Amino acid sequence: MRCMDYFEKLDSFIRENRVECQHIKFGKSCHSVSEAAEAANAREDDFVKNICMVDSSSELIIAIVKGEDRASRTRVGKVLGIPRPEMASPEFMLEKSGYPAGGVPSFGYPARFLLDERVMEKEFVYGGGGSEDALVRISPKELLKWNKAVVARIRD
Repeated sequence: MRCMDYFEKLDSFIRENRVECQHIKFGKSCHSVSEAAEAANAREDDFVKNICMVDSSSELIIAIVKGEDRASRTRVGKVLGIPRPEMASPEFMLEKSGYPAGGVPSFGYPARFLLDERVMEKEFVYGGGGSEDALVRISPKELLKWNKAVVARIRD
């Protein structure tokens, strides 16, 4: 699937489900937080990243943390009551979420979502928009509505 197809896939989900957000496509990479902040003309602390993990039953876990934070696999395991999960491979991420590494959104597919409590302090955040050159601007409350995340401290 091409980048544009991933963007359109997420855009369709947003429209069909009336997700309250802005889905923005840029002409350059938004893969890293610094690239995304530059593309969106926003501050780096307005960004979240989706850290993709896998548990022992091959279920996808998405740990959503602020861009400057690191997700702790140990904390994720404790919050979920499971052994420490492994990092997901790009192939696993694509298979389970339907989106490639670097563009995985924070909602719109089956997974166990965890949202670091610091994310809830923001009025809105920017996150993955389906492809490496797209972002979603969304309020943390709307994000919770669509991914049914557990809110906890999951950062190092």
